[in-house]
Amino acid sequence: MKIQHIFFDLDNTLWDHRRNAYLTIKDLFEKEEIALQYNIDFEEFHSIYHEINERLWEDIRDGIIDKEYLRKHRFYDTFRHFNVDDEKLSMYFEEHFLDKILNYNELVEGTEYILEYLKNKQYTLHIISNGFKEVTERKCILSGIAPYFQTITSADTVGVRKPRPEIFEYSLNLAGAAKEESVLIGDDWIADIIGAQNFGIDVIFFDVLKENKQEEGLKVIQHLLQIKEYL
Repeated sequence: MKIQHIFFDLDNTLWDHRRNAYLTIKDLFEKEEIALQYNIDFEEFHSIYHEINERLWEDIRDGIIDKEYLRKHRFYDTFRHFNVDDEKLSMYFEEHFLDKILNYNELVEGTEYILEYLKNKQYTLHIISNGFKEVTERKCILSGIAPYFQTITSADTVGVRKPRPEIFEYSLNLAGAAKEESVLIGDDWIADIIGAQNFGIDVIFFDVLKENKQEEGLKVIQHLLQIKEYL
C-alpha cells in the first residue's frame, strides 16, 4: 500500500521550540533584571532550565508526573539551582513564558518548503504532538503552517502521550488513515520513533541531535529537505 498520510511531530520537528523558548526566556530574564538582582548569567540559567525541562518532559511522557507538576517546577527548580527560592517569581516566569513564547514562531529550517512539496505531491498531512492542546493549535496558526494540516492531535485531548499506542490510534482514526498508508516523522527517539514503530506504522527519524541510532532499514534525516529522498 502506498503512503498517503504523513503524521508530523510539532516541537523541534517543524516548530523550533528550542529557539523560541530561548528567545522568550531571555526576554523575561532581561525584563525582570535577573542578572542584576541575583548575579545569574543568562546562558548558564538557560542551560540549567533546558536540562530540568527536558527531564520533566520525559517524566510526563513516562507518566511519572502531570503537566501541573511540570508547570510548577521547571522555573522553580531552575531558580533553586541558583539559590533563589521564590515561588512567586517562578510562577511569573511560567505564566508569561507560555503566553509570550507564541510571540516567537521560528520554524525549523526547511519547514515551509517541505510542507509545500508534500502538499503538491498530494499527501495528506497531520500533526501529532505531546504538547498542551491550547498551545499546539496556536503555534500552528501563528507560525502560518495550520492550513497544511487536515488534523491536529494533542496529547491533552487523548489523555495520554506518545509513545503510548492510544494517541497514535486516536490520531489515525481522526485522520481516517490505515497504518499501512501512514508514516510518522519526529525527532524524539522514544516518544515518536519507538512509539510509532510499536504501534505498527512506518517512521522517518529526524536526527536533529545526531544521535546516530543504528537500526536496520531505519529511515533517517538530519535536515527536513532530506524527506524528499523518501517521499
